[in-house]
Amino acid sequence: MDIHRDTQISLEAKLDKTYPQGVHVGEGTAISFGAVILSHDYIRRMHTHTRIGRFCQIGARSIIMPGLTVGDHSVVAAGAVVVKDVPPNTIVAGNPAKIIRENIETVHWGRLKQYDDA
Repeated sequence: MDIHRDTQISLEAKLDKTYPQGVHVGEGTAISFGAVILSHDYIRRMHTHTRIGRFCQIGARSIIMPGLTVGDHSVVAAGAVVVKDVPPNTIVAGNPAKIIRENIETVHWGRLKQYDDA
């Protein structure tokens, strides 16, 4: 796996161990409990690369399907099922995940800049 050392991953998050070299997580990203990041699809016999950008928040119990990219400074809401690429600086939510907000700014671990105390 290609995981930046300045990344926070819950012990209960599931990163795909079937094709671990396909998991890429950028700097300052947080992956919450129960989140699943897939890099393979057994049914389609696919092993691919799934990329999570810099300063993202991957919400609790969300699922990132294989072969997708979550752009830098994006937030995946809790319980979202991501089935297509997430553009940078957006918030997605739902099943399937849809953009609910654009042009956001995030800081470390995907916190919204407007609420950051630091």
